[in-house]
Amino acid sequence: MIRVEDIKTITVVGAGTMGHGIAELAAMSGFKVYLADIDSNILNSAMSKIRWSLSKLAEKGTLKEPVDTVMGRIEPVVSVKDGSFSEELGRALAESQLMIEAIPENLKMKQDLFAFASSRMGPNAILATNTSSLPITEIASATSDPTRVVGMHFFNPPVLMPLVEVIKGARTSDEVVKVIVEVARKMGKTPVVVHKDVPGFIVNRILGRLMNLACFLVDRGIASVQEVDATAFYSLRFPMGVFELADYSGIDVFYLVTKAMAERGMEILPCKVFEEKFNAGKYGVKRGEGFYKYPEPGKFVKPSHQKEMAKVDPALLLSLAINEAAHLLRTGVASKEDIETSVKLGLGWPKGVFEYADELGIDKVVEALSRMKAETGAEVFSPDPLLQEMVRLGKLGRKSGEGFYSYAAIEEVVMETLVIRKEKPIAWITLNRPERLNAISPKMIEEMSKALDELEEDKEVRVVIIKGSGRAFSAGADVTSFAAVTPLDIMKFSRKFQELTLKIQFYTKPVIAAIHGYALGGGLEIAMSADLRIASEDAMLGQPEINLGFIPGAGGTQRLARLVGAARAKELIMTGEFLPAAEAHKIGLVNRLVKPGTLEDEARNLALKLAEKPPLGLMMAKFSIDMGLETNIWGGLMMEAGLFSLLFSSEDVVEGVSAFLEKRKPKFKGR
Repeated sequence: MIRVEDIKTITVVGAGTMGHGIAELAAMSGFKVYLADIDSNILNSAMSKIRWSLSKLAEKGTLKEPVDTVMGRIEPVVSVKDGSFSEELGRALAESQLMIEAIPENLKMKQDLFAFASSRMGPNAILATNTSSLPITEIASATSDPTRVVGMHFFNPPVLMPLVEVIKGARTSDEVVKVIVEVARKMGKTPVVVHKDVPGFIVNRILGRLMNLACFLVDRGIASVQEVDATAFYSLRFPMGVFELADYSGIDVFYLVTKAMAERGMEILPCKVFEEKFNAGKYGVKRGEGFYKYPEPGKFVKPSHQKEMAKVDPALLLSLAINEAAHLLRTGVASKEDIETSVKLGLGWPKGVFEYADELGIDKVVEALSRMKAETGAEVFSPDPLLQEMVRLGKLGRKSGEGFYSYAAIEEVVMETLVIRKEKPIAWITLNRPERLNAISPKMIEEMSKALDELEEDKEVRVVIIKGSGRAFSAGADVTSFAAVTPLDIMKFSRKFQELTLKIQFYTKPVIAAIHGYALGGGLEIAMSADLRIASEDAMLGQPEINLGFIPGAGGTQRLARLVGAARAKELIMTGEFLPAAEAHKIGLVNRLVKPGTLEDEARNLALKLAEKPPLGLMMAKFSIDMGLETNIWGGLMMEAGLFSLLFSSEDVVEGVSAFLEKRKPKFKGR
């Protein structure tokens, strides 16, 4: 059997967008390359494009050799003469140890080519196809030895995209798969192995499920194109919205690939929105119009997604993609690691699909699937047995400590007025006087101050979330404890409470307030001292102290004015009126507004996002902003410059810059 070091010459058949990119990549990797196509004009154009691309890489300093040296390894070959494969192609194939086919997605054309190649290439040569949708097994059936046929699916553009799917046909030998994995690595790519020849392989199956569900939601009027894309962009942090990606890559491409997968047994939901665009020739950027309009054909301008339009439940939007990933894992199509790598490198997702499942909550995903199954009757919404079993076992993801991944053991301490829960790298402080709507007592202030001190010393805790138990965040100070007290006693209480809110505001770690129900008086003062506030849509906020004859005493008169302006703060404090969460969000008192029932998940997701950032950088950002507000612009700028320069002596900056240059995710340690 051939070894990777035995492969010296590669014939790439097809000089279109993918083919000439693969040829360029192979030549850059040191291989002798024959680039074949049916017409010399196509080949001349391909060679020009390769030279242009290499020149750009040379300008950026990423090409290790002179452009002419790399170009010298590529020889164009006309593949068809008089309606048959040419002898010139036959000689190139006979000299090659590997063929990579990149011709149009037509099964008969591919089978004819593979039959010809298998008759001309050596007995140990490998025949690879770059198909994105056709079965490797059916292509291999035309050859004399299907064990040597394998899928080698590059992504566009091949020179830049890091992922290669290596697909095993029904009869492909394990040795061939191993060699192609090594070839991909030699080309500087990250290979993933697809062990079973399923339609769409990994990336297109998962993306196809996401696209199909997005289309289905729009078809049924459940969500708009803008709402789907805003949710993908803002809630899931995808680099592009779902429909934006369809426009960018070509609606025709997605339509035809999905159709091909459906023809080979993959259940697809009806999707009129895509079909209508396809039939109208509105393919997206290439035509100047798709789901969005563009200045001119071929000119991409990113659509402006509105954050307030992110109204789709993320667990619903990703439900079919997660379900498909679970199916691929359970049936042995691919490993968990390769599936995660595929969506990160092939789709540019910031997290793996199983990471998303754990963060959204596997029970939430199953609930979304089951709800859609009940409403539509579509079998495709049936939760995969793997997901159902995980829910049965209580493996719900991060919140339970185990899902597709295992998380640090959850530690919980119950105090008299609080529950402290460590879900590292997050810690939750839950105000736990639900029978009193979490009214703030001197004991609660004492316990919260102590808890904050202890959590500050825990290096594994990166972010703190404060929330309430029962029906409220906190309805304010416990005024029943004010009976028979003197003004001096109240002054002491106020000072102790102020010390707590100052501790929260100037805490060395980010603090998030997750608000539901009532956040009134002292409860709102605690929330305002946090760095970020997330509120459920049913929350009510206010400073109603004036109705009892007094004013806020834990920083409310100061922080409220800084957050919403003096005039609005005076109105709220002097009238004592309650503010619905939507209005609080509109005036900037609340950072994010979320649907009831999703508050904890949203707070957790935000906290996890912050936990990935450099602890020193977060602390300096907090102090620079908060302290800057207490001084003039000159003092604030001087402090910012000092903290900015100080950070450059930290290990985290070295790690951040190194990770950026190496195109990997940084691992900050707070040093």
